[in-house]
Amino acid sequence: MVAHEGHDVTMDMEGMDMSSMDSTSMTMHMAFFTATNTPLYSTSWTPSSAGAYAGTCIFLIILAIILRSLFTAKSYLEARAIKSALKRRYVVVADQQTPHEKAFNDSGSATGILTANGVQENVRVVEAPVHVIAPWRFSVDLPRAAIMTAVAGVGYLLMLAVMTYNVGYFLSILAGTFVGELAFGRFNQVQSAIH
Repeated sequence: MVAHEGHDVTMDMEGMDMSSMDSTSMTMHMAFFTATNTPLYSTSWTPSSAGAYAGTCIFLIILAIILRSLFTAKSYLEARAIKSALKRRYVVVADQQTPHEKAFNDSGSATGILTANGVQENVRVVEAPVHVIAPWRFSVDLPRAAIMTAVAGVGYLLMLAVMTYNVGYFLSILAGTFVGELAFGRFNQVQSAIH
């Protein structure tokens, strides 16, 4: 019996057929628990032994490592695209005089740079143009989109595993993230230093 706005309301359970409920239906846990028979992603993936549970935890560790490696691959592709873009910006045109040759041929033009050693005529200061948004390139943007789609898919799979509230699954994902960062974290630092 439940009181609602001063009136007595009873819940009628007679209309529900309790025998029709499936015995394999999942219950939603709202607190962490330590059962070893928690389904993962579907009821057909329910560990039935301690070994199967350990195998599921190892799978989650590997999945978390894969997520970290995908972030590293994206970082590597970004750095490679930036290096490639910087190399494309400058081309040498055939039969063009160098600044030193121009200065030698044209006595009225002032070229060079003043250094501690005097005027260096064969030095040219070149400033790279800075663009906030890189142009769209099929060879850069398609792999980036594919990797980010894979990152989203693996991330959501890991999120669903955490949402089971199984302590073993949760700790496996944390362990995989730790191992993945140990293995691939230094590559992310190098790639971000290039930027």
